[in-house]
Amino acid sequence: MDLQINQNFVDEIRERIEAEKFLLNEPMKEHTTFKIGGPADYLIFPSSIDEVAFIFHTLGKYGIPFVILGNGSNVLVLDRGIRGAVIKFDSPMSFIKRNDVRITAGAGALLQDVSNFAVKNSLAGMEFACGIPGSIGGAVFMNAGAYDGEMKSIVEGVRAVSPKGEVTEFEVDDLDFSYRHSVFQKNGYAVCEVELKLIPGDKKNIEEKVAGFTKRRESKQPLEMPSAGSTFKRPEGYYAGTLIEQTGLKGFAVGGAEISVKHAGFVVNTGGATAKDVLELIRQVQQRVFEKNGVRLFPEVRILGEAE
Repeated sequence: MDLQINQNFVDEIRERIEAEKFLLNEPMKEHTTFKIGGPADYLIFPSSIDEVAFIFHTLGKYGIPFVILGNGSNVLVLDRGIRGAVIKFDSPMSFIKRNDVRITAGAGALLQDVSNFAVKNSLAGMEFACGIPGSIGGAVFMNAGAYDGEMKSIVEGVRAVSPKGEVTEFEVDDLDFSYRHSVFQKNGYAVCEVELKLIPGDKKNIEEKVAGFTKRRESKQPLEMPSAGSTFKRPEGYYAGTLIEQTGLKGFAVGGAEISVKHAGFVVNTGGATAKDVLELIRQVQQRVFEKNGVRLFPEVRILGEAE
């Protein structure tokens, strides 16, 4: 892999960003839920919207490409890693605040934490998100959903930064939400803050609904193993996991990547899996499901970086 370190860029970023928040040649397997992925040239953890704007402006000045990560779920980083910069949101861009029926959360806040915060404040409408393993920024980017709920039903506004470093407010009508899609997949803006509008509810009823979803998730999904979450988008009229299971592929493996024996919709890392293993497994699943059922499966997981 050909690392591309620009010392002038490094020096300029280090004038503003703390050393522990700016890493060089960092293995991305340490920062994704799949535990797979080669090194990124730069990995930067911004602490504020102003820092995001500064970082983007500086990246543009030196012509350095970048990608944005939340919790590192729902992504597969390829084995040669990522050329350019990875911007990853965690603390302190993980705040959660309430204003009446609205919750404002930093992009790095875990969706599960925001959902729990809503429960504690007797706010309904976010129960579906209690088990989605990502950040709220990533959830908006993907219009994440589960149990017949999705982000577009609760997001009221987003504060984001453009690739040029301009802070912009997005209202709900600007977000172009559809199935696993938002405007941010096209415009390159980084989601930095999200405002949700919920409804007052009975705390006990909300808790019971969350407990029910949690029980379903824990009983059916391979939470004990590294994965990127659900691997394939749901084809219209079908469930990807059901099609894969009906094709006899539960437990089917390529290298360290395996179709989960607990839920066929998940590819898991059984230990030492490479991105190459995962891609080949995905390819074979797509081929075999199409041959048996005539249905094409498409990955839901984002694929980032350079292949071998």
